[in-house]
Amino acid sequence: METKELNKYEGYFSEQKFWGKIGKVAKKAGEKLVYVALILFYELKDPRISLKEKGVIIGALGYFILPLDLIPDAIPVAGFTDDLAALIAAYHFISSNVTPEIKFQAQQKVEQWFGAEVNPESLDIDEQ
Repeated sequence: METKELNKYEGYFSEQKFWGKIGKVAKKAGEKLVYVALILFYELKDPRISLKEKGVIIGALGYFILPLDLIPDAIPVAGFTDDLAALIAAYHFISSNVTPEIKFQAQQKVEQWFGAEVNPESLDIDEQ
C-alpha cells in the first residue's frame, strides 16, 4: 500500500480504538504486526516527527483499526496481510526517526503479551 493512500484512514484512529483493536486481535494478528503497530503508535509521541509523518502513521493505524478493509481480518491467515503491508509502508516512511528505544519499548510490550522472549529475527521489519 502506498503511504499517500493511508491518509484517507486517519478518521478511524484514536488511542482508545487502537488499544481496543490490538488487545482483541494480538494473538491472531501475530508478533510482527503487533510490533510494527506499537512502533508506529509510540513514534506518534516523538516531537521530532513531522505532521506529514504523523498523518501517515495515523492513516496506517486507522487502516489497521478499520473492521472492514481490503482483506477482512476474519479471514484466517490472510486477514491481516493487508494491515501488515500498510503498517510496514508507514514504518518505512518514518523509519529514519525510529530510535532503538522505541523499538525496545515495542519489543518489551510484545514479549509481555506473547509471553517469553520473542525471537528478534521474527520481528525484523527493516529488510521488508
